[in-house]
Amino acid sequence: MSERTGWERGLSVTADGKGLVGHAGAVLLRRLADRVGLTDALAGVLPSGTASSWRDRATALVGLVVAIALGATNLLEAEHLQLHHGPLFGPAVSDSTLHRLLSTTDETRRAQIAKVRQRVRRHVWTLLHLRPGGFPYLTVAGRYLKGWIVLDMDATVITAASRKQGAAGTFKGTLGRADL
Repeated sequence: MSERTGWERGLSVTADGKGLVGHAGAVLLRRLADRVGLTDALAGVLPSGTASSWRDRATALVGLVVAIALGATNLLEAEHLQLHHGPLFGPAVSDSTLHRLLSTTDETRRAQIAKVRQRVRRHVWTLLHLRPGGFPYLTVAGRYLKGWIVLDMDATVITAASRKQGAAGTFKGTLGRADL
């Protein structure tokens, strides 16, 4: 893709209400995959093409994983979530392209992907061990969390059809409950 996406152009976030993107935490997941080399490593084991309409399969797979982390339960939902991130990541990958990607993922390719993930994971832990002071552990409520891995996640409102246990009115006026 010749046109750079929003985050490649250094798109800034402002509080003026313009250019807002839902699920902005997706940027962290995408950038992490790119910065630690996962996206590039996956490109080495996934099919590639030269046609102008060809979508990079490694980027499509990483985008699918991010969509799943955001709550997508099928390929169409993954496409719709990616549409929201168009200003950041470029055009969404269609559900049919994602289906073709997954249909080419046989046992051999899954083993290759697993090796890539293992290699990248080992690289990340090596970087953390080489970091002065080791892993950047956190201090929470005055307590130093040495030896912990902390995941800071936001809740997603799951709409409910009735007043079931735990359901409450949301800020948008629907019934739902916050799940992680």
